[in-house]
Amino acid sequence: MVQNTARATNPKREAWSTGGTTFAGVLMIVGGIVGVLNGIAGIAANNVYVSVGHYVYEFSLTTWGWIHLVVGALVAITGWGVLQGMEWARATGVGLAALYMVLYFMFLPYAPIWSIIAIAIGGFVIWSLVTADHTRTTM
Repeated sequence: MVQNTARATNPKREAWSTGGTTFAGVLMIVGGIVGVLNGIAGIAANNVYVSVGHYVYEFSLTTWGWIHLVVGALVAITGWGVLQGMEWARATGVGLAALYMVLYFMFLPYAPIWSIIAIAIGGFVIWSLVTADHTRTTM
């Protein structure tokens, strides 16, 4: 029987890691659903968000709507996979959280407060998924 010594000697760390990963999965699902709703709002009406000013990464709100809709759906599905403990979801979640952060950085002029919150959530999700100890004991 091979056992992971870090897990066997530090159950507090394991609990923290598991709780952080679970919270990251929930945040991904909620953030993905909010992204889908942002996308639907941007597609439905082109005047939902007011731009603060002009900037380099300027897209129409309909384009932003489709981007948020697609990325939000992918993030929510991946969050569900993280909650199920799937290894593909953990790796995909890191990439999607990074993309999520970049997209919300580009979306700052339209929704500055929510964008800053979304960037912070993305940072937590990446940290949680990367630092979590997901090795299993084998018999």
